[in-house]
Amino acid sequence: MATAKKIYIDAELDWAEQKLNEWREYIDNNPIDKLKDRIEWKPTAKGGTMPMVVASIESQIKCIRDTMKEYLALLEQVNKMRQAEEHKKKDVRGGGERPSRM
Repeated sequence: MATAKKIYIDAELDWAEQKLNEWREYIDNNPIDKLKDRIEWKPTAKGGTMPMVVASIESQIKCIRDTMKEYLALLEQVNKMRQAEEHKKKDVRGGGERPSRM
């Protein structure tokens, strides 16, 4: 049972670290000073198309800020999980050092 729990926690840590990397890459690839309104052509009722703002600069900045908040919150949880794993490894029975006389 202990190994199944350990595998589960390792998988969760791996997944969380992957998400952290993705979020960080997204934030790095979208600097706030270079943002522009995202415009796409939407069809009209009469069959034509017209440009419409899909994501304004303000909404993109809010998205980046929210992503940064989520990144920091997840990073804190990952660090706690890592510390818990390290603490478990130290407390494992028989995990101590062997005396030099043996």
